[in-house]
Amino acid sequence: MSGVTRRASLIGGMVLTLASSVGARAQARFPERPIRLIVPWAAGGPADGGFRILAEASAKKLGQPVVVENKAGASGVLGAIALQEAKPDGYVVSQMHMSVLRQPLLNPQLPYHPIKDLTYILQITGFVMGVVVRTEAPWRTLPELLDYAKANPGKLNYGTLGIGSTQHLAMERVGMAKGLAWTHAPYRGTADTLRALLGGEIDFASEASGWAPMVAAGKLRLLAVFTGERAKRFPEVPTVRELGMDIVVDSPGGLIGPRNMDPAVVAVLADAFRAAAESPEHLKFLDNMDQPLLLMDGPAYRDSMARTLEEERELLRRLKLLPA
Repeated sequence: MSGVTRRASLIGGMVLTLASSVGARAQARFPERPIRLIVPWAAGGPADGGFRILAEASAKKLGQPVVVENKAGASGVLGAIALQEAKPDGYVVSQMHMSVLRQPLLNPQLPYHPIKDLTYILQITGFVMGVVVRTEAPWRTLPELLDYAKANPGKLNYGTLGIGSTQHLAMERVGMAKGLAWTHAPYRGTADTLRALLGGEIDFASEASGWAPMVAAGKLRLLAVFTGERAKRFPEVPTVRELGMDIVVDSPGGLIGPRNMDPAVVAVLADAFRAAAESPEHLKFLDNMDQPLLLMDGPAYRDSMARTLEEERELLRRLKLLPA
C-alpha cells in the first residue's frame, strides 16, 4: 500500500469514526430540554386525549417533559406547517394523520410536500371506519344496502364529516367498485353526521368509531367495517374486504418531525413513543376508542405514505376533486 493510499485510508477511517462518534453523542445527550408535541386539533377530543397519554408516557423514558401544544384549524395541517419553520433537532414534533397527506393535493398552496418535507418517526395507530344505518332501516347487511342503491340510483343519501375526508373517499371507492350512484352529504364532524342520521336527514353514514356507543346501545346498526380485521368490540360485523371488495381503510396516524432530522435522534423518539404506545394506559385508551395499534417504524411509514399519496391522487382525480 502506497503512502498516499495509506493516508487516504486513515483519513477515511477517521471521518467514519468521527461521524459515528458525533451520532452516538447526539443520541446520548438527546433530549436535554422539553419537547414540543403539536396536536393539530382542539383540546379535549379523542386525538388530543390519545397524544396526551403518549406525551406523558414517553416523557418517562426520555427524561424530559413532552409538552402538548394544540394548533386546531386548517383541516388539521397546522402541525405540518409549523414543522417547516422548526429546527430538525427533535425538539418540535407533530401528530401525523391522513389530512396532512391529502390536503396538499386539495390545496396546492400549502407550503409543504407531505413526503419530502417531513421526517416520519413512527406510525402508531389508526381508526375503525364503518357503515352505519338506523336500527329501523330495512338493510341488515351492507350487500342489501348496495343492492338497493343499485336498483335505485341516486336515491340514497349518505353523510361523512366532509368532502375529501377519509370516510367520504372510502364510500366513493365502494360506489366505484359497484357502479353505484348516490348523494354525499358533508357535515362538520362525526357528531353532526350521526345526529343527521338519527334524525332521518340521511340514509346511512360512513364514519369513524364515534358510532360505537350508539351501536352498542341499539340506536344504530353497523353493517361493515373498513379495517383489515374485524373490530374487537363488534366481532360479528364483517369487513368490507370479507364482502368481496378489496378496500381497507384504517386512516393510520403517528409522529412526524421536520425534514432532515438526525437518524440517531429519530431513533430515540421512536423508541420512546413505541414504548408509550404499548403502555397499559394507552392500550386501554385505544380499546375504549375502538382504535387498532398499528406500529410501523419511520422508513416503512414513509414508504407507505408515499404509496398512499399516489393512490389518493388518483382517487381524487377520478372523483374530480383535484383543483384545476
